[in-house]
Amino acid sequence: MKKEYDILVIGSGLGGLVSALILAKEGLKVCVLEKNNQYGGNLQTFSRDKLIFDTGVHYLGGLSKGQNLNQYFTYLGIMQDLDLKKMDENGYDRITFDGDEVAYPHSQGYDNFVEQLAKIFPEERQNLARYVQTIQNVCALFPRYNLKSDPYNEDSLYINARDFLRSVTPNKKLQVVLSGSSFLYGGVTANTPLYVHALTVDSYIQSSYKCVKGGSQISKLLIKQLRHHDAEVYKHSEVSEMIFDEENGLKSVKTKNGKEFYAKKFISNIEIRTTLDLVGKERLKKSYTNRICDLEPVISCFSVYLVLKPKSFKHFDHNYFHYRSEDLVWQNPNISPDYWPGFYMLSSTESKRYLGFAESLTALTYMSYDEVEKWGDTFNTVAEKYERGKDYEKFKEEKAEKVLFEIGKKFPELRTMIQSVYTSSPLSYRDYIGGYKGNMYGFVKDSDHPMKTIFSPKTKISNLFLTGQSVNMHGILGCTIGAFSTCSDILGKEVIDERLENVTEQKDR
Repeated sequence: MKKEYDILVIGSGLGGLVSALILAKEGLKVCVLEKNNQYGGNLQTFSRDKLIFDTGVHYLGGLSKGQNLNQYFTYLGIMQDLDLKKMDENGYDRITFDGDEVAYPHSQGYDNFVEQLAKIFPEERQNLARYVQTIQNVCALFPRYNLKSDPYNEDSLYINARDFLRSVTPNKKLQVVLSGSSFLYGGVTANTPLYVHALTVDSYIQSSYKCVKGGSQISKLLIKQLRHHDAEVYKHSEVSEMIFDEENGLKSVKTKNGKEFYAKKFISNIEIRTTLDLVGKERLKKSYTNRICDLEPVISCFSVYLVLKPKSFKHFDHNYFHYRSEDLVWQNPNISPDYWPGFYMLSSTESKRYLGFAESLTALTYMSYDEVEKWGDTFNTVAEKYERGKDYEKFKEEKAEKVLFEIGKKFPELRTMIQSVYTSSPLSYRDYIGGYKGNMYGFVKDSDHPMKTIFSPKTKISNLFLTGQSVNMHGILGCTIGAFSTCSDILGKEVIDERLENVTEQKDR
C-alpha cells in the first residue's frame, strides 16, 4: 500500500524545517525531503583542519529572554538547548573605512546604541534617538515581527532606506555608519526599502549572539524535535518531478533516486524559480510566472576561511564591516571587478583551548555570479562530487589573495599567523543552498515596487504552499516568521495566533 503524508516539505532550509515542526506539533503526519548530505540550507556548517565553519549563520539577533526569535524558538522547543555566546554589547558590529582609525560601533540595546555612537557624534544624539525609534516603529508594522498577525501596512513598504537615512541626519559619515552592515541584506542605493534595513538591524540591536557550535545546531535541534513528533526526514532525496491529479491538484513527487512520495498538502522550501520549473509554467497564470522570471537575484558572495596558528591572533568579539571608501557602502554590489573587493565582513571564532585567542577567521565579500559563470555547468557537493579544474582553483586563489591584501591593511601581522586558507564562491552557494545564481538573500527588494517580491504562501495549485527566503524575508528571523505565515494558511490564522499568544503569556509571567 502507498504511504500518504498529511504534509510533505520539499527542502530542509530553516523555513521548511520550522514549517514542518509547527505542523508536526499539531499532530499531522509530516515528511521532509532534502537533496544534500546535510540538512539546514544556510544553517549548514563544514569542517576544515578539525574546525567548524559556518556557511551562512555568523550571528543571530533577538534571542534574549522575551525577544521575538527567543519566543519563536521557545515555542519550537529548541531555545533551551542552543549553545550561545553574547557578543560585545558596546559594539557587536564595527564599521570601519580605509584612512579612518575610528571603529564605529553598532551596540546592543536601543539606548546603548544611541549612547555609543553619540560619543563619536555628540551633536547627533537626538537624530540617533529618532533613528532607533523609527526602526522599531517600522518593525512593529510587519506581520508577526512581534508574534502578532496584523496585516501589512503597505505604505511603510514604499519608503526607501537610503532616503530615510538622509532624512534622519545631514551628516554623511553617520549616514554610511548607520547603513554599514547593509551586506546583511545586499543593500542597493536605488532599491532597498526601509523595512528590509529595519527588520535586519533591529533584532541585532535588541541582542546579538554567536552560535558556539555553529549554526547547524539549529537545524540539528529542529530535526530532533521533528523526530520527537514522529515526522520523517530524508537526505539525498532531491525532488525531480511533481505528479498532478488534474482534479485534486498535486498528488505526489518523485525524487532523483526513483522514490515517489504522496501527500495531501505540499510545502516548497526551495528556490521559487526551481519550484516553478517543477510545477510547469502552463499550470500557473502567465502574469505570475512572468513576475517570478523577472525577479533580480541578490548578489552572491565569496568567502575566505582562515585557520590560524595556535595562540597567535587575538580574538575579537564583534564583526568588522570594512569599506575601502565611504561611497561603497551602498554601491558595493555593483563594484567594478578591477576595484574588487571594495568591502569585507570579518568575524572571529574564539579558540576553545586558548581563550582570548582566535582559532579561525571568516571573511566575506560580494561577488557577482558572472565571475564564475564559465564553470556554471559544473556541480559539486559532498553528495555529488565534481572537480572544477585547475583554472577554477587558480581563480579562487587569486581572489583570496586580494581579500587577504585588504585585510592585511588592518591587520598587517595576520599573514604570519595563517595556517590554512579555504574558500567558497557563488557556485558553492548555488550548489549547497540552491539559490538562483548563488544569491545570498533571495531577490532584490524594491521600494518603488515592493509587492513584486512579496509572495503569498498560497499558490493557485490548491494544495501547494511556499515558504523560505525567496518568498518573503531572508535571514533566521525572516524565514522563521515566513514559516509561521505559511502554516497560518494551512492550519488557520486563529490556530497560530493562539499558539503564539500562549508563548507571549509565558514570557509575561
